[in-house]
Amino acid sequence: MKPRITAFAPRRHRGSFASIGHVLLRYAVLIAVAAVFIGPFAWLLSTAMKSGSENIFQYPPQFLPEQPTLRNFGRVFQALPFFSYFINSVFVAVIAVSCNLVFCSLAAYPLARMSFAGKNSIFLVLISTMMLPFQLLMIPLYGIAVALGLNNSFLGLMIPHACTAFGIFLMRQAFLAIPQQLEESARIEGVNRFRIWRHVMLPLVKPALATLAVFTFVGVWGDFLWPLVIMDDQAGFTLPLGVNKLAGAFGKDWRLVAAGAILSIIPTIAVFLFTQRFFVSGALRGAVKG
Repeated sequence: MKPRITAFAPRRHRGSFASIGHVLLRYAVLIAVAAVFIGPFAWLLSTAMKSGSENIFQYPPQFLPEQPTLRNFGRVFQALPFFSYFINSVFVAVIAVSCNLVFCSLAAYPLARMSFAGKNSIFLVLISTMMLPFQLLMIPLYGIAVALGLNNSFLGLMIPHACTAFGIFLMRQAFLAIPQQLEESARIEGVNRFRIWRHVMLPLVKPALATLAVFTFVGVWGDFLWPLVIMDDQAGFTLPLGVNKLAGAFGKDWRLVAAGAILSIIPTIAVFLFTQRFFVSGALRGAVKG
């Protein structure tokens, strides 16, 4: 007798069609969400590339420029010392990210790997500070910076980003994921705590370091409120202050403002693309270890 396989074929086809439908629906949702987030940046780029004869506020709006041009980007550098603002932002971001990685990992190591009285209480106090908005801390922080003579200085710009509670939390979670046997083996060999942190622990938490570096860089690079408060000298302006000044000087020509905004976000995108592989793995690793 021949096996009756035809009766089961429609069910398999229906199942395959249903799975294909679920995949298509999933991709459609992802594309829609991506369009929502990418749409403003695409519109910003379109505005920056429109010529002076085009009306950027016309209705219905025209997404693609009729006469695409890159002259607006050159005009930004002619209108303001934009390159100087860019160098200031790079300097502040690099130093602040480096300090954040070192100080947060140093503070997180004893909270994760050492035993001492009050460790959990200290960690809870650090975590609780994450609920305080920066606007609440800005006035006393400004008073401290002025008392130390750090206003109108790059060091004053770096203070809020040199060490953060989020960075300590993230690095602590990464250190907790490392097997205890590795540290015990190093201690048996006579290695001190600092060398264990430097040569054993840090190489094993590179994804977490990259994740913290991305978060810190984005926060420093896009910070507008604190530089606006602490910096009065235009020679020390960062890119957010430069774009704000560009908007004030050329408020009617939004093409220049859009071009300046595009130039200011390119480094952030480049840093994220460069560290994307470590960023994803580090974020997931820190999220699952409690």
